[in-house]
Amino acid sequence: MDATENRKLVERLYQAFARKDGDGMAACYGPDATFTDPVFPDLVGPEVGAMWRMLCARATDLELTVEDIGADLLGGRARWVARYTFSATGRRVTNAVTSVITVRDGVIAAQTDQFDFWRWSRQALGPAGWLLGWTPMIRRKVRAQARANLDSFLAGRA
Repeated sequence: MDATENRKLVERLYQAFARKDGDGMAACYGPDATFTDPVFPDLVGPEVGAMWRMLCARATDLELTVEDIGADLLGGRARWVARYTFSATGRRVTNAVTSVITVRDGVIAAQTDQFDFWRWSRQALGPAGWLLGWTPMIRRKVRAQARANLDSFLAGRA
């Protein structure tokens, strides 16, 4: 694919996200795609689409702003900001994310999202995030809960 087609794919992904269209997002990924970020590391294949479906289904007040999209022959990148209420605590979060996307055969083959986990945890978790959000212990706890939520979501769809 060329850079223009890769850009269109990245735009389609984030347009679907802005509409809270998890199925539309999942359709942008290949069957063996990988995804990683500070909360959902090392997702593979159907887990990637399921994560987006789950997040979109639970996103009652999501506001998404895409600040920059770029692309080249290998894939694309985006800078975006999500504003939402973290359901576990009811706290409002503004999360700035940078995505790096690899495209193969017209679909996303790999995506790595980066954001400041401590900044996120201070907003999402409140005082516990302020005090301990930078520690591996809190990161492991958040990851374990996110994984349990995804596993439950996947089991409900089976």
